[in-house]
Amino acid sequence: MGHAGRVTIDESELSWRFSRSSGPGGQHVNTSDTRVELIWSLVSTRALSPAQKELAARRLRGRLVDGTLTVTSSSYRSQHRNREAAKARLEELVARAVEPEKKRRPTRPTRGSVERRLSAKKRRSDAKKNRRTS
Repeated sequence: MGHAGRVTIDESELSWRFSRSSGPGGQHVNTSDTRVELIWSLVSTRALSPAQKELAARRLRGRLVDGTLTVTSSSYRSQHRNREAAKARLEELVARAVEPEKKRRPTRPTRGSVERRLSAKKRRSDAKKNRRTS
């Protein structure tokens, strides 16, 4: 599959939640809310056309809760980097979900594959024929 085109989502459509992250960080870790949760509503977005929204809703239905998509990031020790990571992940997810489907071009079986199939059928049929009592 080709790489997804960019989708840019306006900051005004994003809502953020911050909480303490698990994992390393020293004494400072217990006071800093570095884990970010990004909440974005597919239903009310202006970044996508109605057709794209429908496609995205279908492809992301396993991840949507009441028409909203939540992405979390806690891989970095700074909230700022986690925010960037979450936004990039969200845009990537949405871009993948609205990628147009590729048309299937019908192809013909190769002559070799047809011949192999037929000779296998012939062998099978001969083997069965030889089991019968003449």
